[in-house]
Formats: sequence, C-alpha cells, structure tokens
Amino acid sequence: MSIAEEIFELSPDRGASMRRTLAEQVAAELHRAVLQGEYPSGSWLRVQDIARQFQTSTMPVREALRRLEALGLVEISPHRGARIADLSITDLEDTHRTRALLEVELIRLAAAAFSPDDAERCRAALARHEAFLEAGDLDNARRAHSEFHFLMYRAASSRWLLRSVEPAWQNSERYRFASPADAGARQRAHAEHIGILVACEANDPSAAAEALRSHLEGALDRIRAAMSARTADQGVTA
Repeated sequence: MSIAEEIFELSPDRGASMRRTLAEQVAAELHRAVLQGEYPSGSWLRVQDIARQFQTSTMPVREALRRLEALGLVEISPHRGARIADLSITDLEDTHRTRALLEVELIRLAAAAFSPDDAERCRAALARHEAFLEAGDLDNARRAHSEFHFLMYRAASSRWLLRSVEPAWQNSERYRFASPADAGARQRAHAEHIGILVACEANDPSAAAEALRSHLEGALDRIRAAMSARTADQGVTA
C-alpha cells in the first residue's frame, strides 16, 4: 500500500498499545470514502455532521480533514469549511503528468536495484489485487494495487521521490474510482503490470520506464475518454 494508506490504516487490534488515534481512524474512513466517490466532487463537508457520524468531538474531525488536505483531496477555506477537490479533465491531465515525471524516475532507479525478494513481494501483491478484483472487493483491490506499485518504487531507495509522488497518486485514485475499468481494460492493465515487473526483474531500467510510461498513458486515455463521454451525455440530457 502507499504511504498515506499506511498512515491511515486502522489497527486490527483495538486493544494494542500502539492503537491509532481517533483522528487517524476518522481520517482513514474519510480517506476511503473520498477515494471511492461517496462524497461528490466539489461537495462541502460539514464538520458537525462528520463528528456526529463518528460520535466524537469536532477536534479529531478537523485534524482528519487537515490530513486529507495535505494529500490534495480536500480544500479548506477559512470561515467556509472543507470541500472535496473538484474533478476535471484539466486536473486529471495535470495529475498524470506529475505522476509520470516522478514514477518513471522511481521505476528506473528501482529496476537497477531490484532483487528477487522485491519481485516475490510484488508478485504476491499483484496476485492479491487480481483476486480481490475477481471477488468484486474494490476497496481491497485498490489497496493491493497501491501496494504493488509502491513495493516496486521502494526498491529505488529514494525517500523524497516516494513522498513526493503520494499526493498525485492519491488524487489519481479518485479518478480511477469515478471511471471504473471494464473487463477488457482490466486485462490490459494486468498485462501492463506484468510487463513492468518483468522489466524490473531483468534489472532493465529503460524497459521498466517505457512499460510504466505506457501504463500511465493508457490509464489517462481511458479515464479522459470516460469523463468526456459523461460530459457529452450530460449536455444532451440537459
């Protein structure tokens, strides 16, 4: 999983001494809900309503919203409150442009240093991703997909590149949920994942970079086409 998902992950043992704080638990649930589109793009988040939902005071909610703001998922305006960041084709393209710049460099570095242990962990994460997709468990599929990519990127041993890619990654996840892939697109994505991993296993930075760049461009084209089609449909019905 990605850095943010590690931070937001709820502790399975609620009695453990390293139990997550209440703000972290609220942030984890809000993070999931925002990525899955349960709050529409541009909608306002009422702190009092969220506090009642989680049966807590407003302080943990405000802290949770600040965490999501740091990822670019929420915008906080003084005296107005918090709103879900807008989805748009311009923002989608900017997000993917940023991802390509950072992630292609990460995969180059990762491929040069990739080990058999790295490959084993990545193949296990990819297998979980496919199993969750087959079962229709989209939330866990998302987590396994993030884990697959970030396990590869961690092999680059670049703390700042890894931290820098996180906001763009999280924002792009909202677009993936808003425009779910059909069976054909999922099959293509799986083949592309395998291609990236094989290039890393071969310690071939150029092939890994090209495979990842193609993967990102394909996702961008698919999501942009889906958004354009929805916009056209809305124009017709309006």
